[in-house]
Amino acid sequence: MDIKVTKFGGSSLSDAAQFRKVRAIVAADPARRYVIPSAPGKRGKHDHKVTDLLYKCHALAQEQRSITEVFGLVRERYLSICTELGLTLDLNSELAEIEAQIQAGASADYTASRGEYLNGKILAAYLDFAFVDAATVIFFDAEGRFDAEKTQNVLSQELSRYPQAVIPGFYGSTPDGRIRTFSRGGSDITGAIVARGVNATLYENWTDVSGFLMADPRIVKNPKPIKEITYRELRELAYMGASVLHEEAIFPVREAKIPINIKNTNDPDAPGTLIVNDNGNLRTPGSITGIAGLKGFTIIAIEKTLMHSELGFGRKLLSVIEDHGISFEHMPSGIDTISLVIADSQLNNKLEKVLTDINRVCKPDAIEVFHDIALIATVGIGMAYTPGIAAKLFTALAEGGINVRMIDQGSSEINIIVGIENKDFEEAMRRIYHAFVPSETAPR
Repeated sequence: MDIKVTKFGGSSLSDAAQFRKVRAIVAADPARRYVIPSAPGKRGKHDHKVTDLLYKCHALAQEQRSITEVFGLVRERYLSICTELGLTLDLNSELAEIEAQIQAGASADYTASRGEYLNGKILAAYLDFAFVDAATVIFFDAEGRFDAEKTQNVLSQELSRYPQAVIPGFYGSTPDGRIRTFSRGGSDITGAIVARGVNATLYENWTDVSGFLMADPRIVKNPKPIKEITYRELRELAYMGASVLHEEAIFPVREAKIPINIKNTNDPDAPGTLIVNDNGNLRTPGSITGIAGLKGFTIIAIEKTLMHSELGFGRKLLSVIEDHGISFEHMPSGIDTISLVIADSQLNNKLEKVLTDINRVCKPDAIEVFHDIALIATVGIGMAYTPGIAAKLFTALAEGGINVRMIDQGSSEINIIVGIENKDFEEAMRRIYHAFVPSETAPR
């Protein structure tokens, strides 16, 4: 029998009306047996996320100030959902206990996790599913690192007892019983862990968008949706700033070869985006899957005659930036040249010292620094081994009068990264998109 794990984000469970949509979605497919809820999100532009309110409560408690007013907003949110759904579930005693714990100095992890915990209680009652506290099946070690082996063993055994269950997202427990949370967006991780634990056939991630788009809609007008994307392509786009799944949520299901379907709670019939393993087949030769980019980089270009024959030059160069606690993004090179692409946030006023040390340690003939650089990644398995891809991309940039400062293509040939000036970023994104996805709105 197929098993689908469904994770619903905060916007999908923000109020009673959204809960009704979620129940209809779950009821529409008997395979949707395990549900992972987030805490309630915003109901409108000026509303608050429950998790933000809980963090505010923790901050007030740490200052030994009363949390009564802010926690009152949390209490009202949950009780109003119960009332509007006609549930007889009594949360008052639990809400009182949680408020007391926070006021008495409970940890930030415990405090924030109660958003998912309470929403899970409500959703389980509304769906008539079993409630399984994530603290009993998701585990961290004493150092706060996720314990995948213990979690897999306990989770699989425990959930085998329940044909249907709600497991709150975002948190688990340490060996001494303390609550530990994943980073923000961690309900995505919980969903992936549960999907692997029950050997799901599909992990559905329900949110308020109908999947991923090929480009940022704030830059490219009406970009096409991505119907299918591989984990490799997703990783490349996420790395370059595309707003996709929480990075850590990819790995549990990727290892188990479980596909992910990004779906829209407000438009459940839309196909969304399916994330799949790479089977080595080109879907459409010459096509791209998506474009993503980031601003705010510096390129340090180093030149030295016979660099290629100088043993250890690269090691010495990298040791300099390591000594300064700096990581680099890319390192394109030639026979006598090598460049370091570094995020401005990494340099953090260290540039002059870094240049001094490169001169001292590496003794280059010349160093040139390019500021205000943006990186754009054009990604797609369909690009691999297809002649003319680079020509199409660079022709589009040249026709827009956009100067390319850096070119980097991975050995996998599923992406090409270009470095351009920050001021050309938006125009370059549009030019590249329309070179591969022609439309009437393409720039002339």
